[in-house]
This record gives sequence, structure tokens and C-alpha cells, in this order.
Amino acid sequence: MDHYQPPLADLAFALEHVVGYPEIAKLPGFEHADLDTVVELLEQCGDFMAAAVAPINRQGDVQGSRLQPDGTVVTPDGFKEAYHQYVEAGWGSVPLPEEYGGGGFPRTVGVVIQELMTSANMAFSLCPLLTQGAIEAILHYGEDTLKERYLPRMVTGEWTGTMNLTEPQAGSDVGALTTRAVRRDDGSYSITGQKIFITYGDHDMAEQIVHLVLARTPGAADGTRGISCFIVPKYLVNDDGSLGARNTVETVSLEHKLGIHASPTCVLSYEGATGYLIGEESRGMRIMFIMMNSARLGVGVQGLAVAERAYQQSLAYAQERRQGLATGAAGGSSAIIDFPDVRRMLMTQRAHIAALRYLMLLDATYVDRSTNDPDPAARARADEIVGILTPICKSFGTDLGNELTSLALQIHGGMGFIEETGAAQHLRDIRIAAIYEGTNGIQAADLVGRKLGVRDGDSMLEFLAAMREIEDELGNAGMDFETIRKELRRQFDALEEATCWMLAAGRDDPDAALSGSTPYLRMWGLCAGAWMLARAALAAAATGDPVLAESQLVLARFHAEQLLPQCASLLGAATAGSRDLFALDAGQLAGEAGRVRS
Repeated sequence: MDHYQPPLADLAFALEHVVGYPEIAKLPGFEHADLDTVVELLEQCGDFMAAAVAPINRQGDVQGSRLQPDGTVVTPDGFKEAYHQYVEAGWGSVPLPEEYGGGGFPRTVGVVIQELMTSANMAFSLCPLLTQGAIEAILHYGEDTLKERYLPRMVTGEWTGTMNLTEPQAGSDVGALTTRAVRRDDGSYSITGQKIFITYGDHDMAEQIVHLVLARTPGAADGTRGISCFIVPKYLVNDDGSLGARNTVETVSLEHKLGIHASPTCVLSYEGATGYLIGEESRGMRIMFIMMNSARLGVGVQGLAVAERAYQQSLAYAQERRQGLATGAAGGSSAIIDFPDVRRMLMTQRAHIAALRYLMLLDATYVDRSTNDPDPAARARADEIVGILTPICKSFGTDLGNELTSLALQIHGGMGFIEETGAAQHLRDIRIAAIYEGTNGIQAADLVGRKLGVRDGDSMLEFLAAMREIEDELGNAGMDFETIRKELRRQFDALEEATCWMLAAGRDDPDAALSGSTPYLRMWGLCAGAWMLARAALAAAATGDPVLAESQLVLARFHAEQLLPQCASLLGAATAGSRDLFALDAGQLAGEAGRVRS
């Protein structure tokens, strides 16, 4: 159950043939990150994750992180040692700026490293993920003195970072936070308040933790407009860069969670802690979105990565477990992989995982284009596409993470419900991903409420038109691709109809569009995934490798014929409006039982 095989061949094919990584490596600043170099680097990374990080996944789940009587947090056995090896190898610094000691590789490469690490051990991977978000916020908005003080050792991973947003009364409604920040004569701020759900808010893997804390200054506007962002280090930093006195940040408790037990989720109390303003006062929401947008693609990758790990385990189990006699088998018993329904579940996992991997990497390539393309128009368009793809990747990716890990457990039968097999851990661990970094409902609302309206809808319609260009390519590729072409055309039509309805309804009745936003986002996920699988099948056919060509064709055809048709079935839900959602009051929703109790 601790075995993990990095899917390096799949990743290399995706980079070279599906998402156009060689073009990313030609962008200014990425010339050193050519495909051959990247593939060699990823092979070494995969070996490290499989050998050092994957074996402690189960132990971390069983043991969990623990709060000691002295207020410190101890991670499970092996985590501290593995993290030190991770830092020494420099894996966290690969996609970060060379100016502060990073490798300067594209974000696309960083996403692959994150997949490998998360498949190996999701709970372990959360610490570097949060650190990267904090780094990007400081890079974008921090003054030079703050960058020079904190970034070099955060980039190496010697120091880790957190995001402190949530409070008991302020979850998705960040503007309701009450943490206070009062300016001192020396320019620092006194931070007072309590934050909850702080991932790796304290731990023993690094000597310093750099908290990014949202707080409100005296006299600031109500709501999100009055929020500022502060660096609040666990230890104050002396002028020579050494660590000084302990800051007044206390871990009050650790949450008892469904999964990711090894990742300490802390309640932190700030009692006049020393903080340093990032940027200007009341710019906290802008900074928060830098952190959140970085993390949202990363969370989508979590859905893919844990699904991959669960799939590998279920595939191995299906080959080993013998039960009953398959059609046409002679005597004895058959491995359950020989039964059609088990094959259906395995193929569903395999096809969705491939589609998700292509989508995550495609989004990452557009992130790289949005920052490094020398053409301003190309950068602007890439940024629009990132805006479209990121909520889809986060929401659809984590929804499928839940669904595919459940399928993997189902393949195990009753043994999957037994903790010792490890199948249940994958399901428990990934369940949080649809909730944090903006719930999936918020992602759908963002897609419909913000991204759909960019340039009066032209941004998304242009992207859909670009996707539809593949119809002609499939038509010219021969009869093997014909069912894929026909089904894609039918589903693109449904998605286009839903998009036009959303644009019209959203202008007159925003609640109507928001009511269908979740099924609408799933329509996008299904179509975009099928589109990427079709691209992969066409690319594989051109490689001259018959085994690769057959496998990619089968995945694309299976998805188009058996999974993609769900898209059109969601059209009614996407365009139903809000009438029935709001027709019953709370008492009526309680039904007969509610009336009996009253």
C-alpha cells in the first residue's frame, strides 16, 4: 500500500506532445529548462518522492501530528527527516526565482513536481504548497527589505510559510474577520486575534514559519476593502538575518480531521504579535488573491495526484484479487480485473486521470505564457485563459478526486472499507480539497460571475471556438476517430448553448445563472478533458509508436463514448434557473418530520 510508481512516461508524453512544453522552454527566461533537462530532472524527482516521501504516507495517517504540553507541534515519525532531505535536494526551489536562490524553471515544471509529491504523500505536500503561495505574495507586493529578509530561506524551504485567513465567524466571507493590526512607532504592527484552519501553522520540520496574516487596521473600511496583509514570523529576525526572540503567536489546538492527519491544522492566537505590512494598508484582498490563485491550481493537482495514487493501488489489487469465474474462464477463479464492471471502473479512473493531467498542465503553460511571453497581447490573452481554466481545474479536479478515489475503494470491495488496506485513506485525504482554497461552489460562482463576463463573454466564447477547431482535425484523421468527433461536436453544442444562456440570464437575473453554475462548470470540465484527450490521441498517432497510439486512442474514445455524454445531460440543470431552489422555505425543506417536531 506504500508503493508508488511515478507515471514519468505519461508526464513526458504530456509535456512534449500534448501541452506544447517545448514552446514554453523557448520563452525568455526559460531557455535553460529545455525538455530533455526537465525530463531528467523529473525522473530524479520521481525517484526521490517514491523512495523518501511515499513510504511515510501511511505512518503519517495513523500517527498524525501532535500538540505537546509546551505548545509545540510534532509531526509524525519520518516527516522531519524527509523534509530535510527535500530541502537539501532543492525540489521546492525549482520553479522559484533565481534572484532568491531558485531554479527559475517554468510553473509547468513546478506543477509536475507537485503532482509527484502529492501522489506520494498529500499531507506532506501541503507544507511546500502553502510556502509557495506565501512566497508569491511577498514577491508581488513586498518591499525589497522584506524580500531580502524572508525570501532566500523560504525559497530554499529552510523556512516555511502559511496563509492566515480564516476565523470562526469569517470563512468564505473573509470581510467579516476581526483580527486587529495597530501600527507602532517603529513602523511594525501589533497583531491581535485568532485564526483557525491554519495548515502547518506550527511544526518541527523547519526552524522558522512565516505567517501571512490578514487583519484590519483601526479606522479601516468595513468588509473586504479594509483588510491588510502582514508578515508575522514565528521568530523575529535580527538585522544580521539570524533568528531572535519568539513572537507572541501561540498554537491553541490542533483540529481533529477526517483525513490528512499528518498535516497539522492549527488554531493560532496572536497576542500583540509583531507584524510587518506587505504593500499598503487595505490591499490585503489583492494579496490574498495572489496566494489563493497560486494555491487553487495546486489544489486541483491534489485531486489528480491522489486519484493517481488510488488508481495504482486499485489496479494492483484488481490483478491480485481472485473471486468468482469470469465469462469464458476455465475452472478455478478469476482475477477481478477480468470482470467487465471492474474494467469499467479502472477505465473511468484512467481516462479521467489522463484528462485531468493534461488540463492541469495546460493551465500551467498559460500561467508561464502570462508571465514570460514577450508579446503583451499574448500575455494578456494567456492571463484570460488562466482565469477560465483555474476554477475548472480546482473544482472539476477535486470533484473527480473524490469520485475516483471512491471508485478505487469500490474495486477493493469490503477490504477497501478496512483501514489497513490504505484505500480509505486516499478517499479521506482528498475530501478536503473540494472545500479549502475557495469551495467548489465558489469556483463555479467565479466562473459564471467573473470570468464569463470578461469582454462581454467573448473571452470564453473564443476559447470554446478554439476547442472546436479539433473537430476538423478529427474528421481528417480517419474512421478510428469518428465517434470521438461526433460526440465532441454534440457536447460542444450543449456547452455553447449553456454558455449563451448563462450570458443572457446573468445580465437580467444573476441568481438564475449562479443556480446553474456548478453543473455548468462540470460541463466545461468534461468537454475540456475530452478535448485534451482527443489532442493526445492525435499527437500519439503522429509519433509512430503503435502501442502509445492505441492506448491514447482507446482512452479518448472511452471518455467520449462513456463519460463525456454526461455533459449534455447537465444542460437542463445548468439552465433551470433559481425558481425551484428558492421555492420552499426552511420549514418546508424539513418536510413531514419538521412539522411533527414543531
